[in-house]
Amino acid sequence: MGIQFGQDLPLQRPDKDDSRAAVFVPTANIKEDILSLVRKGAAVVGFGNHDHTLTIYYESNRFNEPTLAKWEQKARKAYDRLLDNLPTTSKMVCKLENFEQIGYISTKGISIRRRASLDRWLEFSDAQDSAPDGDTVAFAPPPPPKKIVAE
Repeated sequence: MGIQFGQDLPLQRPDKDDSRAAVFVPTANIKEDILSLVRKGAAVVGFGNHDHTLTIYYESNRFNEPTLAKWEQKARKAYDRLLDNLPTTSKMVCKLENFEQIGYISTKGISIRRRASLDRWLEFSDAQDSAPDGDTVAFAPPPPPKKIVAE
Protein backbone atom coordinates (compact mmCIF):
# COMPACT_ATOMS: atom_id res chain seq x y z
CA MET A 1 0.00 0.00 0.00
CA GLY A 2 1.44 3.35 -0.99
CA ILE A 3 0.91 6.87 0.15
CA GLN A 4 -2.27 8.69 -0.81
CA PHE A 5 -0.97 12.17 -1.34
CA GLY A 6 -2.95 14.77 0.58
CA GLN A 7 -5.52 12.42 2.13
CA ASP A 8 -3.69 11.03 5.11
CA LEU A 9 -0.21 12.47 4.57
CA PRO A 10 0.67 15.60 6.60
CA LEU A 11 1.64 18.33 4.11
CA GLN A 12 3.69 20.63 6.31
CA ARG A 13 6.37 20.62 8.96
CA PRO A 14 4.82 19.98 12.37
CA ASP A 15 4.42 22.99 14.63
CA LYS A 16 2.92 23.81 18.01
CA ASP A 17 -0.63 23.89 16.61
CA ASP A 18 -0.42 20.65 14.62
CA SER A 19 2.43 18.49 15.85
CA ARG A 20 1.58 15.50 13.64
CA ALA A 21 4.10 14.05 11.16
CA ALA A 22 4.04 10.83 9.17
CA VAL A 23 6.03 7.68 9.95
CA PHE A 24 7.45 5.78 6.98
CA VAL A 25 9.25 2.57 6.08
CA PRO A 26 11.08 1.98 2.81
CA THR A 27 9.15 0.14 0.10
CA ALA A 28 10.49 -3.02 -1.49
CA ASN A 29 11.48 -1.06 -4.60
CA ILE A 30 13.47 1.67 -2.84
CA LYS A 31 16.49 2.81 -4.78
CA GLU A 32 19.73 1.32 -3.47
CA ASP A 33 21.44 4.72 -3.04
CA ILE A 34 18.59 5.97 -0.84
CA LEU A 35 18.58 2.77 1.23
CA SER A 36 22.32 3.07 1.82
CA LEU A 37 21.81 6.59 3.22
CA VAL A 38 18.82 5.71 5.40
CA ARG A 39 20.41 2.41 6.54
CA LYS A 40 18.62 -0.74 7.60
CA GLY A 41 16.53 -0.57 10.77
CA ALA A 42 16.15 3.21 10.64
CA ALA A 43 13.09 5.07 11.83
CA VAL A 44 11.86 7.54 9.20
CA VAL A 45 9.50 10.46 9.84
CA GLY A 46 8.45 13.38 7.67
CA PHE A 47 5.81 15.14 5.63
CA GLY A 48 4.68 15.60 2.05
CA ASN A 49 5.64 18.54 -0.12
CA HIS A 50 3.38 20.25 -2.65
CA ASP A 51 5.51 18.98 -5.54
CA HIS A 52 4.58 15.38 -4.59
CA THR A 53 7.89 14.62 -2.89
CA LEU A 54 8.59 13.76 0.75
CA THR A 55 10.81 15.54 3.23
CA ILE A 56 12.10 12.85 5.58
CA TYR A 57 14.27 12.79 8.67
CA TYR A 58 15.71 9.46 9.73
CA GLU A 59 17.66 7.90 12.57
CA SER A 60 19.51 4.61 12.32
CA ASN A 61 21.65 4.77 15.46
CA ARG A 62 24.83 4.84 13.43
CA PHE A 63 27.02 5.24 16.54
CA ASN A 64 25.26 2.51 18.60
CA GLU A 65 23.98 4.75 21.39
CA PRO A 66 22.28 2.58 24.05
CA THR A 67 19.47 5.15 24.37
CA LEU A 68 18.50 4.50 20.72
CA ALA A 69 18.27 0.70 20.83
CA LYS A 70 14.51 0.56 20.23
CA TRP A 71 12.82 1.61 16.98
CA GLU A 72 10.47 4.03 18.75
CA GLN A 73 13.45 5.78 20.38
CA LYS A 74 14.97 6.30 16.93
CA ALA A 75 11.63 7.63 15.66
CA ARG A 76 11.45 10.10 18.56
CA LYS A 77 14.99 11.34 17.88
CA ALA A 78 14.25 11.86 14.16
CA TYR A 79 10.93 13.55 15.01
CA ASP A 80 12.58 15.95 17.47
CA ARG A 81 15.01 17.01 14.74
CA LEU A 82 12.11 17.49 12.32
CA LEU A 83 9.98 19.42 14.81
CA ASP A 84 12.76 21.81 15.79
CA ASN A 85 14.18 22.02 12.23
CA LEU A 86 17.60 21.14 13.58
CA PRO A 87 20.57 20.94 11.23
CA THR A 88 21.39 17.34 10.35
CA THR A 89 22.74 15.22 7.55
CA SER A 90 20.03 12.64 8.32
CA LYS A 91 17.34 14.22 6.17
CA MET A 92 16.44 14.30 2.50
CA VAL A 93 13.78 15.11 -0.05
CA CYS A 94 12.82 12.10 -2.16
CA LYS A 95 10.07 10.64 -4.33
CA LEU A 96 6.91 9.15 -2.84
CA GLU A 97 7.46 5.69 -4.31
CA ASN A 98 10.51 5.05 -2.11
CA PHE A 99 8.53 5.04 1.15
CA GLU A 100 5.27 3.75 2.57
CA GLN A 101 3.43 5.61 5.31
CA ILE A 102 2.72 3.34 8.26
CA GLY A 103 1.39 5.79 10.82
CA TYR A 104 1.81 9.08 12.63
CA ILE A 105 4.04 10.61 15.25
CA SER A 106 3.37 13.67 17.40
CA THR A 107 4.54 15.17 20.67
CA LYS A 108 2.19 12.72 22.43
CA GLY A 109 3.46 9.50 20.83
CA ILE A 110 3.41 7.17 17.83
CA SER A 111 0.36 5.56 16.23
CA ILE A 112 1.16 2.66 13.89
CA ARG A 113 -1.59 1.87 11.39
CA ARG A 114 0.24 -0.64 9.16
CA ARG A 115 2.06 -2.90 11.59
CA ALA A 116 2.77 -5.59 8.99
CA SER A 117 4.83 -3.13 6.95
CA LEU A 118 6.86 -2.08 9.99
CA ASP A 119 7.46 -5.73 10.88
CA ARG A 120 8.55 -6.44 7.28
CA TRP A 121 11.05 -3.55 7.41
CA LEU A 122 12.48 -4.58 10.78
CA GLU A 123 12.72 -8.22 9.68
CA PHE A 124 14.50 -7.19 6.46
CA SER A 125 16.86 -5.12 8.65
CA ASP A 126 17.40 -7.99 11.10
CA ALA A 127 16.13 -5.69 13.86
CA GLN A 128 12.93 -7.42 15.04
CA ASP A 129 14.06 -7.10 18.66
CA SER A 130 13.82 -3.28 18.37
CA ALA A 131 10.12 -3.36 17.41
CA PRO A 132 7.63 -1.54 19.64
CA ASP A 133 5.46 -3.70 21.89
CA GLY A 134 2.17 -2.32 20.56
CA ASP A 135 0.65 -0.21 17.82
CA THR A 136 0.66 2.89 20.00
CA VAL A 137 3.62 4.29 21.89
CA ALA A 138 2.96 7.09 24.36
CA PHE A 139 5.73 9.58 25.08
CA ALA A 140 6.28 10.69 28.64
CA PRO A 141 6.12 14.46 29.03
CA PRO A 142 9.48 16.12 29.63
CA PRO A 143 10.40 16.72 33.25
CA PRO A 144 9.66 20.20 34.59
CA PRO A 145 12.60 22.59 34.66
CA LYS A 146 14.60 22.60 37.86
CA LYS A 147 14.12 25.60 40.08
CA ILE A 148 17.20 27.59 40.88
CA VAL A 149 17.19 28.72 44.46
CA ALA A 150 19.52 31.56 45.41
CA GLU A 151 21.09 31.17 48.79
